[in-house]
Amino acid sequence: MDNPVTRPAAAGDAPGPTGPRPRRRDRHGRGMRGPIAPPQVPLSVSRADAFVDLVQDSAERLERRWPQLAAVEFQVREVPAEPGTGPGDDPLEALLDGETVPLGRYVAARGEDPDRIVVYRRPVEIRAKSRDERALLVHEVVVEQVAELLGLAPESVDPRYGQD
Repeated sequence: MDNPVTRPAAAGDAPGPTGPRPRRRDRHGRGMRGPIAPPQVPLSVSRADAFVDLVQDSAERLERRWPQLAAVEFQVREVPAEPGTGPGDDPLEALLDGETVPLGRYVAARGEDPDRIVVYRRPVEIRAKSRDERALLVHEVVVEQVAELLGLAPESVDPRYGQD
């Protein structure tokens, strides 16, 4: 006895006596499409996350030399913006006026808030042409802000400052 040929169920067909037909994964049988790389692989790290990693690496490198930096909070913000600035006071518009936009900032401790060093991601990314240049610029910004915090010259904070 030959197996009868059945036609595929159409969208409006009722399920057969054994229940609904199993779904096919895709038309060519290769499985469902998924992400290009798993989350553990660097391909899936966003630019913002990679930038945060650069700042943390710089901070950790300096903490080995200056243990008092363990109490300092390192932050990354997109752009330098002060609370209470109006819409016409965009710091990035300062570039159009010939003023320089800060790449980082040291904020002294107030009350229970610790000392903070803030690095501004977008201005740094705009100035850096490659990944290596970005890493170097981030480290220089962190060194400059740590130097301001400690009241030292940047060359004293990191002897390799400005040599690369």
